[in-house]
Amino acid sequence: MSLRALAAVPVLLLPLGLAACSEDGTSTATEPASDVETTQCEYVEGGAPPAKEVDAPSADAPAEGETPVTLETSAGTFELTLDDAATPCTAHSFASLAEQGYFDGTTCHRLVTSGIQVLQCGDPSGTGSGGPGYSFADELSGEETYPAGTLAMANAGPDTNGSQFFIVYGETPLPPQYTVFGTVSEDTVAAIEEVAADGSTPPNDGAPNTPVDIESADVG
Repeated sequence: MSLRALAAVPVLLLPLGLAACSEDGTSTATEPASDVETTQCEYVEGGAPPAKEVDAPSADAPAEGETPVTLETSAGTFELTLDDAATPCTAHSFASLAEQGYFDGTTCHRLVTSGIQVLQCGDPSGTGSGGPGYSFADELSGEETYPAGTLAMANAGPDTNGSQFFIVYGETPLPPQYTVFGTVSEDTVAAIEEVAADGSTPPNDGAPNTPVDIESADVG
């Protein structure tokens, strides 16, 4: 079972470039605090147009600690913890998108109940092929596992991360090809289990029969 973004072709597979900047050359996203350890990331603009207008993150990503994110959804409150220390570029991108309202008013378009057990979200178009208009590299150790409570990136192949992510709510044997950038709370897993009990259409892998709509995202 694959957790590729559901596109006809990998639309985000691009060479690495520079982070987005505004017309005057300044960063278009909030910079980390000056006393926080940072690392340099590359967010590559191009490919398919963004599913929702958004700026790419700044190139400087916090590289220590964790960042809490709260998603208010139609299935309840989802509590996420982003791992800035292990996956700084991924966590920075996700937090930037959340702060800009990219996830607000979107639906989780894919629920898989057989083979793997995941809920996939992060595409404002709801088609499984949408992204933010930029891509960035995987952050993999090669030892990734995907137990319940895992927060990871969906992709369209190596180094094609964008905005789509998945939450693992049950047994999910996958190869270490998907960046694990955080965890979700036990209450979040339980809420998704309730949704999964109602199944998906088509059966086993499709849109949740009980919709999971992200109403808002709050960072910090």
